[in-house]
Amino acid sequence: MTWKTAHRSLYYQGAPEPEDPMLVRGKTALLVIDVQNTYLARADRATLPPDEQARYDAWTPFHERMHNIVIPNIEKLIAKFRAGGHEVIFARIACHTENGRDRSLSQKKPGWNNLLLPKNEWDSQIIPALSPQGDEIVLTKTTDSALTGTNLRLILTNLGITHVVCAGIFTDQCIASTVRSLADESFDVIVVEDACAAGDHALHLQELTIMNMIYCSVMSGEELLGYLPG
Repeated sequence: MTWKTAHRSLYYQGAPEPEDPMLVRGKTALLVIDVQNTYLARADRATLPPDEQARYDAWTPFHERMHNIVIPNIEKLIAKFRAGGHEVIFARIACHTENGRDRSLSQKKPGWNNLLLPKNEWDSQIIPALSPQGDEIVLTKTTDSALTGTNLRLILTNLGITHVVCAGIFTDQCIASTVRSLADESFDVIVVEDACAAGDHALHLQELTIMNMIYCSVMSGEELLGYLPG
C-alpha cells in the first residue's frame, strides 16, 4: 500500500488514486510546526506524586515517537529542503505579552491547551536539533493555525509558494488546523505522517484519515522526498 491508497476514510473508498504532486523549486516550502522545548521537556518521574506519574506514563509513547521517529525524520526533511534550495519555515506557538493577554480564546481555556509561553522564554523556543538557520522564517502564532494566527498566507504568496509540506505537532490540533486553513486558501498541502505526532497515536492516525484527500495528501517522508527536486 502506498500513500495513494492509505489513510482513506469512508468518503474516499473506491475513489481514483490522486496524481503525483508536481513539486517545483521555488514553489515548495517545508513548514515545521510547534516542535518546541515545552513539549519535549520532562520531569524526573521519581520526583512526581502517583497521579502525575500516571500522566507521565501516558505521555511516554509520544516522547518515544518524537525522539525515535519524528524528530529524526524532520531533521532529514530539513536537510533535504535546504540542500535543494527549498524554503524551510518554522511556526511556534507563543505569546507576545508576558501575561498572555494576546492569546486566542482556545489558548486561554482551562486544561492542557492553557499554556503561557512568552515568546522570549526557553519553553517557547524551537528545539535545538531543529534550529532555524540563516534567514529562515520563524513565525510566532497565538492560535492553533499557523495561517490564521500569523501573516503566513502573505509570506507564502510573496515567496511564490504553491505547495506546503507540513511536519511537527500535534497532528490533531495545530497541524490539522493549519492544514485546513492552507487548503481553504488553495495551497496544495502534503502532511508527512512519520514526521508528525499526536499525544495519542490513535488520534494521530484518526486525524490523518480525516484530513487525507480532501485537505491534504498524506505520505511518508521517503515518499515525499521521492518527488522533491534535489
